Amino acid sequence: MKKASSLRAASVLLFSVALLFGCSSGGGTPAASTNTGANTETGAPQKDQMVIAVNENFITMDPQNTGDALSSGVQTSMYEGLLIYDKDLKLMPGLATEYSVNEDATEYTFKLRQNVKFHDGTPFNAEAVKINFDRMSNQDNNLRAYRNYKYIKSTEVVDEYTVKVTLTQPFSAMINKFTTGIISPAALEKYGKEISKNPVGTGPYKFVEWVQGDHLTVELNPDHWNKGAAKVGKIVYKPVPENGSRVAMLKTGEADVIYPLPEQQAETLGGAEGVKVERTPSTITRYVSINMLKKPFDDLRVRQAINYAVDKDAFIKVVKAGYGTQLESVMSPTIAHYAKQGVYEYNIEKAKQLLKEAGYENGFTTEIWGNTNSDTMKGMQFIQQQLQKIGVTVEVKSMEEATLSDEIYGIKSPEEAKMNMWYVSWSSADPDNAMRSLFSSENFPPAGANTAFYKNDIVDQSIKEATQSSDEAKQKALYGTVQEHVFKDAPWIFLAVDEILYGKRANVNGVYITPSGGIYVREAAFQ
Repeated sequence: MKKASSLRAASVLLFSVALLFGCSSGGGTPAASTNTGANTETGAPQKDQMVIAVNENFITMDPQNTGDALSSGVQTSMYEGLLIYDKDLKLMPGLATEYSVNEDATEYTFKLRQNVKFHDGTPFNAEAVKINFDRMSNQDNNLRAYRNYKYIKSTEVVDEYTVKVTLTQPFSAMINKFTTGIISPAALEKYGKEISKNPVGTGPYKFVEWVQGDHLTVELNPDHWNKGAAKVGKIVYKPVPENGSRVAMLKTGEADVIYPLPEQQAETLGGAEGVKVERTPSTITRYVSINMLKKPFDDLRVRQAINYAVDKDAFIKVVKAGYGTQLESVMSPTIAHYAKQGVYEYNIEKAKQLLKEAGYENGFTTEIWGNTNSDTMKGMQFIQQQLQKIGVTVEVKSMEEATLSDEIYGIKSPEEAKMNMWYVSWSSADPDNAMRSLFSSENFPPAGANTAFYKNDIVDQSIKEATQSSDEAKQKALYGTVQEHVFKDAPWIFLAVDEILYGKRANVNGVYITPSGGIYVREAAFQ
């Protein structure tokens, strides 16, 4: 049996199972009505607004031009793709009810959900899908989604509720990319680039307002196709970078959910009245991206030296309070085709020797960038202290998230990049996103997220062959080659794989943080 046939059979099973649950009100404890008023059993007042406090500001509400997990997580309340991820990152039916793939895996035909409208009343149909896919596959639009949609040759409206997508070549990860949010064509025409501040999708919640730096509010979409799954009338997302403030909000009930929960306070909060601490294995890798175009980081010995100079066990203990594991490859072990590479063991003498061989016996001075949240500051200061032991002086430079993103991705060419080191994390649902996005030389900023400006011809070729193959064994071997070379070339300081911690009030149901760090509210309810 050819792979395409297997894919088709698997997709039919996936959708058959998913559709059994697609119109349910979600699992877990049944939720009380969210209409404001008294609970008829207890007489207690009902809440109709949920506050979710997060650690960073949101950057954009354009799902087709998003590079950070937090913005993307908020968007999933308002936007849906043809497929959607559930809380465990399993693919489920979204705006498509079924699909088929041809034998060559170059044609995807989707049957679309009928009687769906965007939040502005625009009908959802095949033409709307075509407009969105044409937008993402057009390089001139300079969207982040282009890196995944560039393989689209054409999007054809077969009939009102059937669309066929033809690729220029097989792309092994393509099915995962159809989760990108679909935007109202009328809103795209009305707002243009300002769609980033005026989101209009089909999701269970619709946009109310966004006050930059303070809050973003959504309200329940009464016309959503999965009516009744989400029950909270309004959700307010609040960026609160300071850890202590988020925790205080949870304790007092000012916030119903906080993410992330500071690892250092997990044990204490676990015993607090009315609070639950939740833990989720993650796909999130934490590392320091090293700009290989800048001296002295163009020298492999320097990059390896700073890896040996950082005690990974101490990092997990001090910065992550023990919640996490050492990063032993370029991605989390939870992702397909993971290949363990080991670690750069903590070895100060070896680090000093490598620096001496590279001509930096007396060390050097550099910068590390990161955002302003408490955890990032602690991580950067830890790196600063560790590298001081080998004579490397590190200046810590923190920036508000949108400013940081613009400094890194807003350049016109790699040569303009000012960043030396960047303390950052990356979440992936598949090996393509974990490797092609970060290590293909086609994805140097501003085109993509290869912020180390890493280039290796073997890695580029292996990634290219892996994306074109539907053979799982071949993919595994090729992605294994990528991981081996990247780990040896050390474009990062390899730190840890996160364990996700979040807190919620005991009466909150149906809100989850996904393994990739997304915020899942499709079943949000109060008990």
